[in-house]
Amino acid sequence: MRARYGIPLGITAAGAAGLLYAAGFEARSFRLRRVTVPVLPSGMRPLRVLQVSDIHMVGGQRKKQRWLRSLAGLRPDFVINTGDNLSDPEGVPEVLDALGPLMEFPGAYVFGSNDYYGPRLRNPARYLIEKAQGRHGLNGNPPAVGVVHNPWENIRDGFDAAGWLNLTNTRGTLKINDVSIELTGLDDPHIKRDRYDEVAGGPSPSADFSMGIVHAPYLRVLDAFTADGYPLILAGHTHGGQLCIPFYGALVTNCDLDTDRVKGLSTHTADGHTAYLHVSAGCGTNRYTPVRFACPPEATLLTLTSRD
Repeated sequence: MRARYGIPLGITAAGAAGLLYAAGFEARSFRLRRVTVPVLPSGMRPLRVLQVSDIHMVGGQRKKQRWLRSLAGLRPDFVINTGDNLSDPEGVPEVLDALGPLMEFPGAYVFGSNDYYGPRLRNPARYLIEKAQGRHGLNGNPPAVGVVHNPWENIRDGFDAAGWLNLTNTRGTLKINDVSIELTGLDDPHIKRDRYDEVAGGPSPSADFSMGIVHAPYLRVLDAFTADGYPLILAGHTHGGQLCIPFYGALVTNCDLDTDRVKGLSTHTADGHTAYLHVSAGCGTNRYTPVRFACPPEATLLTLTSRD
């Protein structure tokens, strides 16, 4: 009996333990990463930017809400929210409450697909299939039908009332201690809402520093920002791969970005220009796949320093 059932039972027990860890511990093991990026013009004082992304708020996630509120203690110079705040149409009040202390600081935001549409139950293996077929989001896939529409307008109104800049296919400027920070943003490329032609032209000469903001780091967007001369691009969307293999890394990015750059700081080159790219692994998950493995939820404090 042992010889016949010992190995299958052992595999089942190991799988159950891994699932319990991924859902019960790591998915709620929130981390702050600190990154230094040498992108500012010579002589400019450092700037501290807090990036939050992919919150995917579901009602009752008290620990996540407390952690997000605690980030205000970092006292950043400004905050960038790179989208996907919701995974529950009823979660808007909890998103605004959790981000309330951070909205006391200057900030800006773009939206992701999950701000506009509610999640659907899907087989996680489809991400691997779509990767193999070169299909991601609505890029090559049929348009979504029968989806739940989230009350994204309420999030927009709450952010706008706090003074955060809406960067939906537009530019905005933050004044930080007499330093002019130009932010150029796009709507989510994952559902083909990006309109780069409306913001093309590169950094404004009147700005002290400029950077690009987008939810999903699709290559067409990274190429456009980089070719236009933006020295830094911030994005989210990938969840860092969410379910990763220890000592190997992510299997998918849920876009056409390579897995080597699925999270953290890297570079991107296009048309002879090179930009820094920071992709946040985010701090949430789709409500139907509330697990993370070898990829803890995070926010990032980026310290921008002089190039020299």
